[in-house]
Amino acid sequence: MSVTIDIAGLPPERVVFRPSPLAELCTALHALAEPGHHPGLHGWTTATNAGLKPDLADRLCEADFLWTSTFSDISLPFAALPDAQGLPGATLAEDLDMLDRMSDDLFADAALEISCSRLYSQNGPSPLVNAKARKLALDRATARGPRQLDFAKRLLDDPPAVRSWLRRLFEDCAEAFFNDVWHRVRVQLAADSRHKTELLRHKGLAEALAEVSPAIALPSDGSRIIVDKLGSGRTTALDPAVGTGITLVPSSLGWPHLWVGHAPGWRPVIHYPVAAPELPGPASVELLKLRLEALSHQMRMRMCRYLSRSAFSTGELATALEITAPEVSRHIAVLKKAELITTRRRGRYVLHQLDLTVVARLGSDFLEGVLR
Repeated sequence: MSVTIDIAGLPPERVVFRPSPLAELCTALHALAEPGHHPGLHGWTTATNAGLKPDLADRLCEADFLWTSTFSDISLPFAALPDAQGLPGATLAEDLDMLDRMSDDLFADAALEISCSRLYSQNGPSPLVNAKARKLALDRATARGPRQLDFAKRLLDDPPAVRSWLRRLFEDCAEAFFNDVWHRVRVQLAADSRHKTELLRHKGLAEALAEVSPAIALPSDGSRIIVDKLGSGRTTALDPAVGTGITLVPSSLGWPHLWVGHAPGWRPVIHYPVAAPELPGPASVELLKLRLEALSHQMRMRMCRYLSRSAFSTGELATALEITAPEVSRHIAVLKKAELITTRRRGRYVLHQLDLTVVARLGSDFLEGVLR
């Protein structure tokens, strides 16, 4: 499972690192709506939510599906506009002006993507003009509750009015709290973008991507970028209709999320966190799967009880667990493939021991995997 971005033959200058005020505002709104995803921001989310005026808090609830269950592409309007050349605005006003320039069809498609769905990768008709697409959009909004359904109906009936309403909402958020946030983080985000751009220029794309996230890989042939995620998708950075290239947008508030915009007809965007706890890089989705499967077996769990306390040989485990040495070896092979145990030789004995650091990180690896 992964999101793949085709980049075969893409010139390095078409890879852009640049912060986006609107993307960071929507990240802030996500953190306020889902504080459990962002324990490191607990103080800020608690204080900010408590300080919101009731009217603004109510309006945020009306459109919260734009930044909760799915991080809407309306936060990345530059990716839909060929003449933007993949460059976000320098200010929130510039980003909002680009949002205003999007067609109603594009805006509605992005705003009504309210759940993680394979439909995201399908370039179907607009719900503004197609009855079947409209019914599907309303059905999905209904599942999210009456407020989301009301928003969807209003958007489908009168897109200009809803777009004006949403711009005012973003501007009011800026006045209430985001201007202070942006003033605090913009220097860090600009510095990160400059650093990644210099890495790209002097050491190549692989080095730059390695510093973006350990979940991003560039195969040796350089033909594609692979983002390790539980979801699946594929897009291209070579679409002349929207302009060739890919944009990487840093965020100071986004950890543990690594969002990838890969909608058809949009420029691909990787929205990545620049600040994370001082922990080892997250395990790949495949390795996480192997570890959970390895620990789902009762005998291997019993084996881990011993291996967590000390190093044991195969014979010792066979005696303690009352099974044969070949059976122990088979279970040890599963645990070793999942990188849950370490092995060392002492004389003629091979000793195995549980890697407590890896096991301790399983919970956070799982959360990072599903939230990534």
